[in-house]
Amino acid sequence: MNKRKTVLLSLALAGAAAVHAQTEQAGKSPWGSHDEIGTLNMMNESTTRALFSAVRSGKVYDLGVEYFTGMPGFTELGDPPYQFWMTHTPRGTVVGNISKQGAAINRKVSYTGDAISMYTHTGTHIDALNHFGLHGKIWNGYTADEHLSDRGWDKAGAEKIPPVIGRGILIDIPAYKGIDVVPGNYVLSLKELQQLIQAQQLQINKGDIVLFRTGLMKYFYTDREKFMHNTPGVSIEAIRWLIEEKGVMTLGADNLSLEPLPSTDSANWLPGHTYLLAQKGSMFIELVYLEELAAAKVREFLFIGTPLKLRGASAGPLRPIAVSL
Repeated sequence: MNKRKTVLLSLALAGAAAVHAQTEQAGKSPWGSHDEIGTLNMMNESTTRALFSAVRSGKVYDLGVEYFTGMPGFTELGDPPYQFWMTHTPRGTVVGNISKQGAAINRKVSYTGDAISMYTHTGTHIDALNHFGLHGKIWNGYTADEHLSDRGWDKAGAEKIPPVIGRGILIDIPAYKGIDVVPGNYVLSLKELQQLIQAQQLQINKGDIVLFRTGLMKYFYTDREKFMHNTPGVSIEAIRWLIEEKGVMTLGADNLSLEPLPSTDSANWLPGHTYLLAQKGSMFIELVYLEELAAAKVREFLFIGTPLKLRGASAGPLRPIAVSL
């Protein structure tokens, strides 16, 4: 191909990408003009009751990570790190007599207090639908001009997220590939996802919660650099197939962002975030601890996650659990 044809082809591809970007719009909810929770509307009493009835084990798996000073997070993007400090200590309350009860009482009953500060997307958390938008709008057409103040969003904030309960499915990529941790440049393609589902004999149903394990949690507590940089993830094609073809309710992963970082799409930073949150109204969970679940070879489970109700926030810290079915 000569230089002129190469240039023309490049211009045509760039033009097509620009047109596609302009046609991508924030989605309108099929659950009504006032909807703020998107696909979590799939939950209902009958399916929840059926899931609890299917539990045959008392074993509970904790899917949340610990919070600690120096933990991996989005500090590279300029977000504040997790911080912890003491507000009261036993010696300090004796000297300061904070309770006004006198030294003798303060020496008998010790008093300790502490505080934290963190980015809401720190540790195990679920992204709220106001986190990503398109062309000035978030899910269901809400705009920042009308609904975002100095106190956060008055639409689609973390306080609106209900307890997340559903049938969970574990996609264990390292187990499928016969390795401990998938490499940093790895992207799970749609083809490989379908092969994995067949090989592990998984059945994905409408309304499921699909969690991906990359094995990265091996480094979460021990090697921040290995955990943080050039992380693997799920391709946008695989994400689209799960949402549009399989009808899953939400997704999650043990990495920072579900999809790979840095993004594989140079024209769209984190396209999976935009697609899921702004276009499809599908919240998703990041930094899920899946090691014990994988070690026990539990592939199907009852998932329960209760996010903190942080008014107006773009994410809710989450302490999810799994009970095998």
